[in-house]
Amino acid sequence: MQTVVLAAGEGTRMRPLTDRRPKPTVPVADRSLVEHVVDTATAAGASRIVVVVGYAGDAVRDALADRDAVEFVTQERQRGTADAVRAARAALDDAPFAVLNGDVLYDRASLSRLYDAGPGVGVARVEDPEHYGVLETDGDGRVRGVAEKPDDPASDLVNAGAYVFPAAARAWLDVTESDRGEYELTDVLARACESGEMRAVTVDRWLDVGRPWELLAANEWKLGDLERRIDGEVHPDAALRGPVVVETGASVDAGVVIEGPALVRSGASVGPNAYVRGATLVGEGASVGHAVEVKNSVLMAGATVGHLSYVGDSILGRDVNFGAGTTVANLRHDDESVRVRVKGDPTSTGRRKFGVVCGDDVKTGIETALNAGVVLGTGARTGPGETVRRDRGR
Repeated sequence: MQTVVLAAGEGTRMRPLTDRRPKPTVPVADRSLVEHVVDTATAAGASRIVVVVGYAGDAVRDALADRDAVEFVTQERQRGTADAVRAARAALDDAPFAVLNGDVLYDRASLSRLYDAGPGVGVARVEDPEHYGVLETDGDGRVRGVAEKPDDPASDLVNAGAYVFPAAARAWLDVTESDRGEYELTDVLARACESGEMRAVTVDRWLDVGRPWELLAANEWKLGDLERRIDGEVHPDAALRGPVVVETGASVDAGVVIEGPALVRSGASVGPNAYVRGATLVGEGASVGHAVEVKNSVLMAGATVGHLSYVGDSILGRDVNFGAGTTVANLRHDDESVRVRVKGDPTSTGRRKFGVVCGDDVKTGIETALNAGVVLGTGARTGPGETVRRDRGR
């Protein structure tokens, strides 16, 4: 199955983590987000993959440079998903083709079923269908239509953003501009539904990685798939429990306890006397120092939490440096879900526990306290002893 992967977007809802990189290249366990998408598609039966790049496209090309079945096309201006697929049209054979979003994770078995079913759309049942495209199906499992984010959803069956279009759909990509000024793939889907060819194919597991807490969830998923492997240097007085991976070139010092699933990447160091637990990624060249506790978090490449600090349910961008005694709060006193500002709007994470989001190159002064849900923008600074209750540097 020839497959188009859409990876041209900037990822504004993921800021500040995407200030200096395109969203498809953010880390999810041992590879980038778009690598997971491409690798799952390949395992599911994709014969060739056309990746559409745009914003910071060279970073996406670099991430996928060793995938032989991948070719690239460029969307010159980001004008919507139908326009992105249209950029790939000349590279497609006159045959059915799949379209996947480069920032949505799927399980392999579900994609295999979609590929095998012929023209179809991946569907899932959710508790809040009003936030998605809601699908209408007939008794034979064919999709008859889609309603985008309806106030009164007709069902809980939603579009999971994975498609196999008939070959004729190559000619349907020239859609009209939508009210928000984009060329939408859902208009192509609507045309395909009118043809009566599109089947609803249930997706067992999928995750749209659009906002920082969804990146945390993506790492929880993929770190949970790890099998224990110790290739790096581990001190005999360290305790590694469960599915822990220590890559070649990483080191774990004396007194460290790591409870998996956890991944310590090449060049990273943990300890001495540190405690790492939950689904935690310690990125390449990152450092977790003396008497530091890190719980269920992502530390990107070069991030440093040097000593006497606590980091919980948080995402630290590249080259972040937490001063000694920096403490992250990850729980509201009223037990409500933690809220984070996304593009200026306070948004529920749906998580009872969520810490902070730090863009690249953030530095905190010693004894800094960071409130749950705070976002520190790229290059933000805090002073010694400061309590930060509001976003900074965005």
